[in-house]
Amino acid sequence: MKALENLSDRITVHYNNQPSYDIVYSESFDGIIDELKYMNIQNRRLCIVTESNVGPIYAQELKNILEPHCKKVIIHQFHAGEQYKNIDTISEIYETLIQNKFDRKDMLLALGGGVTGDMTGFTAATYLRGIDFIQIPTTLLAQVDSSIGGKTGVDFKSYKNMVGAFYMPKLVYMNLSTLNSLPQREYLQGMGEVIKHGIIRDKEYFNWLIEHVDDVLKKDLSVLKQLLFVSCNIKRVVVENDPKEQSERALLNFGHTIGHAVEKTKNFSLLHGECISIGINAAAYLSKEKGYLSEKEYFDIIKLLKMYQLPVTTSDIIVHDVVDATLNDKKMDAGIIKFILTDKIGNAFINRDISKEDLIKGVEKVIINE
Repeated sequence: MKALENLSDRITVHYNNQPSYDIVYSESFDGIIDELKYMNIQNRRLCIVTESNVGPIYAQELKNILEPHCKKVIIHQFHAGEQYKNIDTISEIYETLIQNKFDRKDMLLALGGGVTGDMTGFTAATYLRGIDFIQIPTTLLAQVDSSIGGKTGVDFKSYKNMVGAFYMPKLVYMNLSTLNSLPQREYLQGMGEVIKHGIIRDKEYFNWLIEHVDDVLKKDLSVLKQLLFVSCNIKRVVVENDPKEQSERALLNFGHTIGHAVEKTKNFSLLHGECISIGINAAAYLSKEKGYLSEKEYFDIIKLLKMYQLPVTTSDIIVHDVVDATLNDKKMDAGIIKFILTDKIGNAFINRDISKEDLIKGVEKVIINE
């Protein structure tokens, strides 16, 4: 795994061939001032946007660190949960910013998981036509995926991430110690995205994940730093090559087309990473059935998902409801299903020949009803 030869505590992400922002790894919040001092924070108001699970644990600690170094720090906390990822919650953040006289020189800090990062980024992209924000992801899922690449957005009614913008953060700061406060199920859902990275881009990394299951399960920080470094580098390369998802970036949607549909149809009772795991099973199965992926590698994928305690099937939903939700997904391209398949572990590709009948077969594979 060549990426580990250059292991460090910092990755620089480029946009339009210019350095755009850094991803920084730490084991505390203490180093964040050193990162922000170059952003003129002494003359800025900062708003820590967080949710009701994360805020009570970390928001005041972060505020205490920041307060001596900037004009003002406030905390805006919203209710945790995917059901609150909507325009109403965004409106409440806008109101907080207006009441506290935030202007274009001020900054938002997204403290939490993917929902917090997506909504804070969308708020930053749209408030006063754009203000700066930074990502401080506190979940493994957000650290390896949603905090990187500038995708922001909210759900519209029952349609996931239908309203959003591409808007780059000024910094991604990861305090790995926050993973210790996560329930194990919440922590391990992030492995759905991690395993996806191996499947689409790096078989050696996929095999490394097999070898290090025990270390990851017990949250060994030295191993997690390696995992994050490789996963974030895989995503960095993809988003640098295709920042607005015109081509290659779509590969990151492996497992997501059916996974998102399962998530919606289950009314968000499963965690996002768990639904992605189920979607990976469906996508890998269709890859095998189409003659691209060997049966052995298909079962290797299923085995690895199970090793990280991720579900590969679900129940109590109707196949055609999931298929209908899939056909309403934003990944449709002029009425054609833009589906991500793989012809071997480490090499995914975009396929536009998946029919509705194929989708039904893939969904039937992952829904087990008595």
